[in-house]
Amino acid sequence: MESGQTVAVFGAYGHTGRFVVAELLGRGFVPLLSGRDPEKLRALAASHPGLEARPATVDDPASLDRALAGAAAVINCAGPFATTAAPVIEAALRAGIPYVDVAAEIEANADTFAHFAERARAAGTLVVPAMAFFGGLGDLLVSAAMGDWTAADEAHVAYGLDSWHPTAGTREAGAVSGRRREGRRARHRQGRLEYHDDALPTLKWSFPDPMGAREVIGEFTMADVVTVPSHLDVPEVRTYMTVEAAGDLAAPDTPAPTAADEHGRSAQTFLVDAVARAGGTERRAVASGRDIYAVSAPLAVEAVHRILTGRTRTTGVASAGAAFDAPDFLRSLSAHMSFELRR
Repeated sequence: MESGQTVAVFGAYGHTGRFVVAELLGRGFVPLLSGRDPEKLRALAASHPGLEARPATVDDPASLDRALAGAAAVINCAGPFATTAAPVIEAALRAGIPYVDVAAEIEANADTFAHFAERARAAGTLVVPAMAFFGGLGDLLVSAAMGDWTAADEAHVAYGLDSWHPTAGTREAGAVSGRRREGRRARHRQGRLEYHDDALPTLKWSFPDPMGAREVIGEFTMADVVTVPSHLDVPEVRTYMTVEAAGDLAAPDTPAPTAADEHGRSAQTFLVDAVARAGGTERRAVASGRDIYAVSAPLAVEAVHRILTGRTRTTGVASAGAAFDAPDFLRSLSAHMSFELRR
């Protein structure tokens, strides 16, 4: 249990935000509820007597300052992060507190690294973008798989989702990213992020048991192409998605996730297979669990816990694998997902 430190949650009433609030409470933190919709905040606060609600909007810096006053850290759960990340980071820097978000948007994460690295480093604070299932988990797995390697020829992150019921926030964030890249697709090749109009290939990926060989969409690019090369010398970073999950995301009538247990988690399961290759040698790290949105909460909260207890490796803007001891971090989440190194 933690020592009652206050952590602001911007977007606290959203799908992932609610999981974050519950995780903070379970670990003894005091969530400070914030977001853009006062009515939704009041309703959430009513379900958690004693918690304070502070409405704030990203176009009103003073409201963000009031929302973060007295907080030890802030977790931003409000997408699209192309709109919210920069203003909330600015507010965190003014408050002198660390910032963590759960952004899966490639461009928003790239913007965070590009625009805030020097300022966060000068302030001696830590800004951790993409501290979630997409971006953070893959980066931790690749970092753990590489171990003592200082470089690798390529890294691959294959997402074995049995299904994908996207939230409204996921759909909105995807639409924003699509408009920013003018409908093109993203990939990381030869050490840089590039955009293209090539058709995405379908291929077989041999996931560890019990999933086994499955069809995946190649170059189904996620935030790992920003987080992994931000600190690892890996010129080729590729991500893959099971065909079924990609189809769910593409279908406009796929319903949002629904609770299937007492914790509010959906029945959807995942297996993430990360592979680093150097020369003729291959190293792997595997994680599996349930509900890609729910598992983002322990990822983000564990990050805040480690920052506030001084268990970090750097300051400035840093991905999960750069900021933390990746194998130790992943093992600490054993109550939420399994983790295995295969070398």
